[in-house]
Amino acid sequence: KMNAELETLLSDLATDGYHAWGRLYGIISSDKQVEFDGETLSLGQLQNRYEDHPDRSVRERAFALYEQSFNELSRSCAMALNYQAGFRLTSYRHRGWDSFLKEPLMKNRLSAESLDTMWGVIDDNSARLLDYFAAKAKLMGVEQLRWFDATAPVGKVERTFSYSEAADFVVDNIRAFNPDIADFCRMAVDERWVEAENRSGKRAGAYCTSLPMSSESRIFMTYNGSYNGMLTLAHELGHGYHGYVMRDLPYGARSYTMSIAETASTFNETVVNHAGLASAGSDQERLSILATRLNDATTFLMNIRSRFDFERAFFEKRAQAQLPVAELNALMEASQRKAYKNGLADYHPLFWASKLHFYNTGAPFYNFPYTFGYLFSTGVYAQAKAEGASFQQRYIAMLRDTGSMDTETLASTHLGVDLTKPAFWQSAVDAALAPIGEFAALAEKLA
Repeated sequence: KMNAELETLLSDLATDGYHAWGRLYGIISSDKQVEFDGETLSLGQLQNRYEDHPDRSVRERAFALYEQSFNELSRSCAMALNYQAGFRLTSYRHRGWDSFLKEPLMKNRLSAESLDTMWGVIDDNSARLLDYFAAKAKLMGVEQLRWFDATAPVGKVERTFSYSEAADFVVDNIRAFNPDIADFCRMAVDERWVEAENRSGKRAGAYCTSLPMSSESRIFMTYNGSYNGMLTLAHELGHGYHGYVMRDLPYGARSYTMSIAETASTFNETVVNHAGLASAGSDQERLSILATRLNDATTFLMNIRSRFDFERAFFEKRAQAQLPVAELNALMEASQRKAYKNGLADYHPLFWASKLHFYNTGAPFYNFPYTFGYLFSTGVYAQAKAEGASFQQRYIAMLRDTGSMDTETLASTHLGVDLTKPAFWQSAVDAALAPIGEFAALAEKLA
């Protein structure tokens, strides 16, 4: 970095410059409201309509209004994005950093070689998801999926679960994999570390936070009795367990990177999802659970890939000049076409304007760690399933070292794999895409 005085100056200027653009984006995107089917909705609520509503015509109209709304905001969004990037690039130049990926890779304790290998394996395999798209299109009675269809729900889980039933399902099925995790989950639920009440005025979403002084954690979520709500509970309890096994370590050794942060949470969710599939009571329920897994694969292998490719192309061009809205749209659509293997009938060129992650000044390139964590956890689950009880203590040791090892060393030490080589990533991608055949067969049966 530069000398301490200049770094202090840079930090002070960032408050009213770099970070201010991010706050401005948050204000203009959250203040915008629209009228839709007799309701006044925020853009976040409108997004839920186009992504999750079971009626395709509702999704189509919601997406059209969503694009229109962000088109109206696009000039302000472009200004924020350009000036944020300009601030970062100028900072990097004065520090003598030769790559705009240096900071995000450093923050994730990850090498460029491992990241490139992961994306290479994904590029070689993501076209396999086109079989999922084709089967889903047939279910919907359309020739080709559109953007708002890609992760839309199909099938239906008829079962509902009370909070106590969901907690029991999570604990009982995780116990078969690792009794230590199950004991933690039971304790967290019984000690009321989970704030799960579904009440008016409570915001959506879920998160887990660790309390280092008491060596405890607290989970915030709104449990609604659904199957997905049960998966969320399992996911957040995984975060809690990750912090719990590190509770006796020095504070500085408990800070793990975003690329590893989803390991324990996604592991828990995967265990429960497989158990849910095994206990599905109908073809429609089985189809819905398989679609949930393949929607995750679509998001992590295609959607986030397009975000990374867009942001990389944007920074390369932004080093020369500011980019107008039309050019940002073109870059975004080109990245989506590449990542989705031209598998959709249309795309979302204003995604760069609608996605908050591009404006997050605390985590540059707030995209690839999601895909990394998803595949890393998938690989960990595969090893746990193959090795059984012998993997349990190794899993705990790995989680304890997440705060004090770089990512490659962590994988080599505890999994015996080399993240700079394709083999690990190929096995993880194969596991993520494994449900395609069964989904296609079920879709053919039910279409």
